Formats: sequence, structure tokens, C-alpha cells
Amino acid sequence: MRNYLAEFFGTFWLVFGGCGSALFAAGIPDLGIGFVGVSLAFGLTVLTMAYAVGHISGGHFNPAVSVGLFVSGRFDAKQLIPYIISQCIGAIAAAAVLYVICTGKADFVIDPNAAGSFAANGYGNLSPNGYSATAAFLAEFVLTAFFLIVILGATDKYANGKFAGIAIGLALTLIHLISIPITNTSVNPARSTSQAIFVGGDYIPQLLLFWAAPIAGAIVGGLIYKTLLEKK
Repeated sequence: MRNYLAEFFGTFWLVFGGCGSALFAAGIPDLGIGFVGVSLAFGLTVLTMAYAVGHISGGHFNPAVSVGLFVSGRFDAKQLIPYIISQCIGAIAAAAVLYVICTGKADFVIDPNAAGSFAANGYGNLSPNGYSATAAFLAEFVLTAFFLIVILGATDKYANGKFAGIAIGLALTLIHLISIPITNTSVNPARSTSQAIFVGGDYIPQLLLFWAAPIAGAIVGGLIYKTLLEKK
């Protein structure tokens, strides 16, 4: 249960900190943090929680990461579903808190037809810069695959584990710097699900891509590291 609670709190912090920075701090004229600030916020959530609870649960905070670690032989199959459930509940709880805070502003409204509404992920007309489903899938697939390679390499028993959280957090920052204009950056099905639930509309059917692409990328990344890079 401690593992599942750690995944709940870690994923909560990721969504609250990352999506919260996009909702509250990114768009303020002349003072907003912009894409760079939001990217750093997502990276910092993972970095801080990796050191806070990573020693308890392994610090996945992402269903795709859990699947990738399972494929690479680093994670027990018996815990896979409970981890994913804990992560999704944590993400949805964070989105609910963000929603309540947002309603404290008089002119707040969620537009299900607007790109990036409530920090949700989308493609086509819901992509921040109008990227197609194919482009979105490819971006999410490749970025998640490399994210898994970084995670597996940084946490390898031959690596300097003291700096693993820094490497993983910076990798997530870089991922967001690349792909916010494409999909608003997912690489995390729980994060995508939590925001889509509150926006509704076409964001709900588009969720399929933000589960399929990150998980497929995580599987490939996990297999690449296990078969080609891992020291036997």
C-alpha cells in the first residue's frame, strides 16, 4: 500500500505542478512563464518526487513508464495494474483540485473546442499548433521511447543512482520543450486522462492516441535498452 500511495502522491504532484503552471502562470501578460516555464515545472515535479518517494515505489508516476519497466524486466507484473490505477486516481484528484481553484476566477470557462483547453492533450484542431494525428502519434511514441531509455540508463545498477532523479527530470523538461506545440505534451496516459475528463468533447475520443502512443513507445524503449544497451 505504501507503494501505491507513493505513486498516487507522485502523480498528483506531477499533474498539479505541471498542468497548474500551464493554467495559472503561463499566460499572464509580461510576467508569464511561457513554454519554457511549463516545461521546467513538469521536469521539477518528477525530479522532486523522485527524491521524495522514489525510494518507496520506484517513482514511476506514469502508466507508460510502469509498462516500459515491466517489459525491460525491472518491474513485477503483479503490481502493474495497481500502479496504473494509483497513478490515474492521483492524476484525476489533482485535476479536480485544479478545477476547483480555476472556478475561483470569475471569467473561467473550459472550452472543449479550444486547443490546449484546461492543459489537455490533443491533435488536429485540438493541437496547439495544428499537428495531425500521425504527427502527434510519432512525437509521443519517439519521446516516450527515449524517456524510457533515459530512465533505465539513469537507474541502472552500473550508473550513479544519486543523480538519476536529475537526469529523469531534465529529460521530461526537454520532452516538453520539444512537444508542447505538437500535442501539449503527454508521454503520460494518466496526465492526459485527468485533464480530458474535465474538458470533455473531442478530447475524450482522442485519449486513445495518448494511451497507445506512449505505451507503445515505452515498450520499444524498454526493449531497446534491455536488448541493446544493458550491460549483462
